[in-house]
Amino acid sequence: MAKSKPVFRCSACSHEVAKWVGKCPDCGEWGTVDEVVVAATPAGTPARRAMLPSTAAAPISAVDSRVTQAKSTGVSELDRVLGGGIVAGSVVLLSGEPGVGKSTLLLEVAHQWAAKRDERSLYVTAEESAGQVRLRADRTSAVHDRVYLAAESDLSIVLGHVEQVRPTLLVVDSVQTMLAPDVDGVTGGVTQVRAVTSALTTLAKTTGIAVLLVGHVTKDGHVAGPRTLEHLVDVVLQFEGDKNSTLRMVRGIKNRFGSADEVGCFELHEDGIACVDDPSGLFLHHRTDAPPGTAVTVAMDGKRPLVSEVQGLTVKTEIPQPRRAVSGLDYNRVSMVLAVLQSRGRVFLGKHDVYAATVGGMRLLEPSADLAIALAIASAESEVPIPAGWVIIGEVGLAGEVRKVTGLSRRLAEAERLGFTTALVPPDLKPTRSTMKVHEVTDLRSALRIAGLRRLRAVSSDTAAPDPAFAE
Repeated sequence: MAKSKPVFRCSACSHEVAKWVGKCPDCGEWGTVDEVVVAATPAGTPARRAMLPSTAAAPISAVDSRVTQAKSTGVSELDRVLGGGIVAGSVVLLSGEPGVGKSTLLLEVAHQWAAKRDERSLYVTAEESAGQVRLRADRTSAVHDRVYLAAESDLSIVLGHVEQVRPTLLVVDSVQTMLAPDVDGVTGGVTQVRAVTSALTTLAKTTGIAVLLVGHVTKDGHVAGPRTLEHLVDVVLQFEGDKNSTLRMVRGIKNRFGSADEVGCFELHEDGIACVDDPSGLFLHHRTDAPPGTAVTVAMDGKRPLVSEVQGLTVKTEIPQPRRAVSGLDYNRVSMVLAVLQSRGRVFLGKHDVYAATVGGMRLLEPSADLAIALAIASAESEVPIPAGWVIIGEVGLAGEVRKVTGLSRRLAEAERLGFTTALVPPDLKPTRSTMKVHEVTDLRSALRIAGLRRLRAVSSDTAAPDPAFAE
């Protein structure tokens, strides 16, 4: 006779332990270990029996691929990240910090879905009242007769609304505030979030309704709730943005229907959210004569090349430990570039405060911006501007060598499209099709020389002599 035995299992990583613990010994998460009951045979092995499948297995050649064709949401930048649009019966999780604009974006999606398609969309909010959502819709011009609104937090009532409205698109804001009445646990807890997501996923797969879920994030930037939440859905998107900037970005984290390395750009205004088809202009400060301390590079955000501006500033100081301030860049990466610039480039900054930043709210974290950072700081120190129309790309190693980067041809094509005429790049074995004048450099000192920064002096002390390598 089969008996049941208690097992303590982590809801984040499914690790099992013999007794309850507050912290999972495998993944390190707190409060995720729950007691579950597993049916077992007298011998101790889990009980299993064969069941007749509801749908017979079919040859893969007989499966209709048209059922997974994407439908446009009406928001071009979101379609880019989703891989052309949203698939019927799929579940998309959009996560982000509070106030970043998740609700505004999905309300616009619901409006465009109803306006450009003869189909209904249902927007369910469990965080706001119907009047608050209507005020936002008036402000963003997202009012349409085929957009239905329900302010409910009970999952069973929401399913009733779905049966009455019969929409093809369902937006739930948010999954952490929904409550499954037949499941134990508090709202937003591990058990409730998993039960609500499982029910909505089953609804999407059985009815073909596309479901968009809003998800909260923790202080570390991860999706709040159990780790299995990301496994239950088909697509996971991360909505990012600085509250001090209008720029917003949607990044693909997981996508079962397309690429997961795309990024969409938006601008959030008082009257709504708008797609930015050409975001490179947001990250450039257009001036005919760039001042010293300014360099332009091309970063790859997913598959998208973005032309960005890096600025550097050096100020003499008398304090024993000069300040290093960074904005929009990796602090550790900038510290390494400064060390290489001093050791290999003979540009001493021991008695200078150094500031490095990006323009327009752009975040540059990839190593391809190393050379631009180094030349921007060297330009600020020497007060010699980098020639106008130059774009600088390359990773700098600890030995001062300039390493090649991926997607160089695409980066140069984007820079050429925006009117840049000269590029300073690492050696590349593949020939580029760009008509720009390309200078290939192998080390940092060669890059400083070609950029016209020969008036740099090695200032290890106030009376240091000029470096012969940079003599006029």
